[in-house]
Amino acid sequence: MMERVVHAIQCIGCPIGCGGEVVVENGTVSEMSGFTCKKGLAYAAEEVVAPKRMVTTTVRVSGGGLALLPVVSATPVPKERIFDCLCLLRGVTVVAPVAEGAVIVSDALGLGVDFRAARAVSPLQ
Repeated sequence: MMERVVHAIQCIGCPIGCGGEVVVENGTVSEMSGFTCKKGLAYAAEEVVAPKRMVTTTVRVSGGGLALLPVVSATPVPKERIFDCLCLLRGVTVVAPVAEGAVIVSDALGLGVDFRAARAVSPLQ
């Protein structure tokens, strides 16, 4: 028996924010309508089959002018692995100084996603 599901998707790929429908049959995108650009089509197709999100959080800092360092994923993380990444990052402590953009965790959980410092932290004076 063929499973057919219709998803209404609002695109976040550009400021237009067009909406459309994506039809998924047996886990594969079979039809798309309503999207006005290639970004919308690509976003919608990925969103219904394998959604991903950017992840931002903080890690502890030792010996720095801040107690917490904001970090961000360099690329989107599969949605079902976000909380696993947060658990990993909860156990991370960096030692000041830290440069903005420095890789804090490389290849988190084998996902091929690096987490980078979103700002610099100076050491305590």
